[in-house]
Amino acid sequence: MTDNIPLQPVRQKKRMDSKHRGGCCECLRCCGRRDPRPRSVWLGHPEKREQRYPRNVINNQKYNFFTFLPGVLFNQFKYFFNLYFLLLACSQFVVEMRLGALYTYWVPLGFVLAVTVIREAAEELRCYMRDKEVNSQIYSKLTARGTVKVKSSNIQVGDLIIVEKNQRVPADMIFLRTSEKNGSCFLRTDQLDGETDWKLRLPVTCTQRLPTASDLLQIRSYVYAEEPNIDIHNFVGTFTREDSDPPVNESLSIENTLWASTVIASGTVVGVVLYTGRELRSVMNTSNPRSKIGLFDLEVNCLTKILFGALVVVSLVMVALQHFAGRWYLQIIRFLLLFSNIIPISLRVNLDMGKIVYSWVIRRDSKIPGTVVRSSTIPEQLGRISYLLTDKTGTLTQNEMVFKRLHLGTVAYGLDSMDEVQSHIFSIYTQAQDPPAVKGLSLATKVRRSMSSRVHEAVKAIALCHNVTPVYESNGVTDQAEAERHYEDSCRVYQASSPDEVALVQWTESVGLTLVGRDQSSVQLRSPGGHILNFTILQIFPFTYESKRMGIIVRDESTGEITFYMKGADVVMAGIVQYNDWLEEECGNMAREGLRVLVVAKKSLTEEQYQDFEARYVQAKLSVHDRSLKVATVIESLEMEMELLCLTGVEDQLQTDVRPTLETLRNAGIKVWMLTGDKLETATCTAKNAHLVTRTQDIHIFRLVTNRGEAHLELNAFRRKHDCALVISGDSLEVCLKYYECEFMELACQCPAVVCCRCAPTQKAQIVRLLQERTGKLTCAVGDGGNDVSMIQEADCGVGVEGKEGKQASLAADFSITQFKHLGRLLMVHGRNSYKRSAALSQFVIHRSLCISTMQAVFSSVFYFASVPLYQGFLIIGYSTIYTMFPVFSLVLDKDVKSEVAMLYPELYKDLLKGRPLSYKTFLIWVLISIYQGSIIMYGALLLFESEFVHIVAISFTSLILTELLMVALTIQTWHWLMIVAELLSLSCYIASLVFLHEFIDVYFIATLSFLWKVTVITLVSCLPLYVLKYLRRRFSPPSYSKLTS
Repeated sequence: MTDNIPLQPVRQKKRMDSKHRGGCCECLRCCGRRDPRPRSVWLGHPEKREQRYPRNVINNQKYNFFTFLPGVLFNQFKYFFNLYFLLLACSQFVVEMRLGALYTYWVPLGFVLAVTVIREAAEELRCYMRDKEVNSQIYSKLTARGTVKVKSSNIQVGDLIIVEKNQRVPADMIFLRTSEKNGSCFLRTDQLDGETDWKLRLPVTCTQRLPTASDLLQIRSYVYAEEPNIDIHNFVGTFTREDSDPPVNESLSIENTLWASTVIASGTVVGVVLYTGRELRSVMNTSNPRSKIGLFDLEVNCLTKILFGALVVVSLVMVALQHFAGRWYLQIIRFLLLFSNIIPISLRVNLDMGKIVYSWVIRRDSKIPGTVVRSSTIPEQLGRISYLLTDKTGTLTQNEMVFKRLHLGTVAYGLDSMDEVQSHIFSIYTQAQDPPAVKGLSLATKVRRSMSSRVHEAVKAIALCHNVTPVYESNGVTDQAEAERHYEDSCRVYQASSPDEVALVQWTESVGLTLVGRDQSSVQLRSPGGHILNFTILQIFPFTYESKRMGIIVRDESTGEITFYMKGADVVMAGIVQYNDWLEEECGNMAREGLRVLVVAKKSLTEEQYQDFEARYVQAKLSVHDRSLKVATVIESLEMEMELLCLTGVEDQLQTDVRPTLETLRNAGIKVWMLTGDKLETATCTAKNAHLVTRTQDIHIFRLVTNRGEAHLELNAFRRKHDCALVISGDSLEVCLKYYECEFMELACQCPAVVCCRCAPTQKAQIVRLLQERTGKLTCAVGDGGNDVSMIQEADCGVGVEGKEGKQASLAADFSITQFKHLGRLLMVHGRNSYKRSAALSQFVIHRSLCISTMQAVFSSVFYFASVPLYQGFLIIGYSTIYTMFPVFSLVLDKDVKSEVAMLYPELYKDLLKGRPLSYKTFLIWVLISIYQGSIIMYGALLLFESEFVHIVAISFTSLILTELLMVALTIQTWHWLMIVAELLSLSCYIASLVFLHEFIDVYFIATLSFLWKVTVITLVSCLPLYVLKYLRRRFSPPSYSKLTS
């Protein structure tokens, strides 16, 4: 086969998991602590610990009190740019090398470092305050003296902690007791693993049976637990009670755990703390925060190295032209210092202050309220994003399910026609005085049933086939017991492992058939007339990811009729239901609308059929060999020729304006990848619904692969697809990256969109890192949960969405937004402006320094290559500060197009991805402009001066200042009133300061007409050609943005 291209396996790399495990262990080892190992934890007796455990504190800071100053200084001086200026300033302590006053070198450097230290200190302080808030949350602890309040940071291994409903679990615990009557509790884990389904957790049987919670302290028991590790889906341990006869031993699994960062969704629970601090599963799944250095800063650093090379070359040329006479090596150093302005120290100050201005502008933007800039060092990154990696739950979606469609084959009911469904249900229960179920049965036996009966059967099936439990809570008026007795509507809350299930049951309630009660063996429904319909649960077959369906067998208490109801994904149900010609087509139509489709079917069983099934089912469950296979075979014997009742369509509500935002990002040349911990079907539905995958694109669902051979075949199959979105699960991704990392990433990067489902937090970070390594492009990660923190911190630019599920992601991110739709404006407007402004600012600051360096070079060469400064003392400092600083810095307010235009034409953003605003080409153009203007000003001054040297200084320096002010005006594209103020202020400062500069400039000479015309001519010759060239370029080769503004 020609398409079967052999894939070269890559050398296996160290997995992400081992990296984290290793990292954690190395950290413990180097700190003098032992490796983590299994532990025995005595209930309520933290003092009986066998080893030292870490404190239960959350810490997102980069430094501590002692490492702050050394850390900040190291991060500054590890870059060539800053190290160069430090060495330059230190050289001035050597008398032979000194060229002027010490303050001319140390004041600018000190100012740069002070700005950096203050900014870092402010960010560290904010981070400390946020961590303190989390660490100070109050919990209840069971002790021999009763219940005491304890801060989250003071919780220890072995403590018995009480966690209320809707409260965050503060540490990794074993579940001992619950207040729920059914002896279990639900857990929200989306902050840990990104899954929206609630998880059912079971307490230790021995401790749940105790009369009261305080009895936990009276028994002699301990938990033996495995060493801390990264796996959030598995746990191995045992519970032992020693003071009973015989001693009780219970095995513990993931079902008995309460991991930190999850939230209790039902009842009040008591747990014993197993792991704290850095040994928490959630912390081990999070990478350490790193100091992010923007690509723009690295490019500027690269340009300064080129300028340094130019500085060395110019100095060597000067000494060579002196024929290396005398102490030539000292002359080289003096020339290096003399031309040190080639690399401008003010560049760092201007760029850092520019970043502060950009951050302030972002915070002040009324169109994206609540946006917070937590890392002010990388706003330019926002202007060059090539890959956007987003979470699903809570980021793209609201995690709120809404029932949208009921389809019966011949008729479909949407949101606007639900009242018709309601009237059908009402008519069934009010047609006759017969018991409703009997009436329903008599109608069901007719060959051609009425529409009301069909609707009723479908609604009843939806109301019975689920795992939802109604729970009653006191509402201040009615207490819990009374509410439960009378099925009080206002006190009822539905609990389930999936929000889809709750949406279905809430819908049946809205159309008249209400789920009012449920326990292990029975279900109670209430009809529109208020009658309670009792059903006995005979068997329940829960949903699994393998079977993709769930079933329930119930007996109607009033008629004795036994019915097997089933619902599931269309791919599996199509082979189970009776033949029909509409199922496949309608499922496709509903899926294209982004709805989660479930197929609902039923089968009536006689008593004999059920008894036969039960006998075979019990026998299969007792078998020792191949139990799961035998059980599945028995169930499948029922799953044949079932009657198709209806299709249901549920939508996970998208965040506001997600679709237009994703379309904007696509048009801007940004590829969007969705990384979620949720199920494959759910992720695919959301991708379609959000138009992450467009209607015209095919979707390639990557088959589940477990070994190298399967991965090879599947990659070859994928290679044959073109312009196709990829959907892959975390397990398959792991296998592909293990054997064919290079090939997989190459194929995935060609896809218009990629969806990774069932992704672990560490996998999300791994994907980000691989994208950075393989493509060299900038990545942006967006998420709202604790499971997104690793990805956010790994990306070049991390954006956290403040959602209902807490602030963990937004606190760890570089930028925090309140809604996903704000991302469009953050990138298209603020990212684009920040990058273009910084590019213009950096090149202009370099131009300003190169101008004066060119003049110095011309001056030295004319005066026999003497290492004598042209301008001394205050002139040299004033030039880069009060005389030109304000106009040059005002470029941070410049913009080429209005923000509305930038949002309307995201294609403008695509131009920036090529890095043209700051490239070697633009840099070279500015270097040539600087050499031209510096030469014209210096040669002009030498040509036109008459007698005294001081006149050269006056003419050249004034021409230089005026040239810089005019060049700023030439560069500006949109004038702001502050820019005009800056220009006038700088000019006024220079004119006013001439009075005090009599030791450098002849005050009487500058008042003459001769001085004025000479300065005017020199300035015009240096600037006018550039104005003409700019006009011609705009006229005959306009940039894309100018076409939109004209």
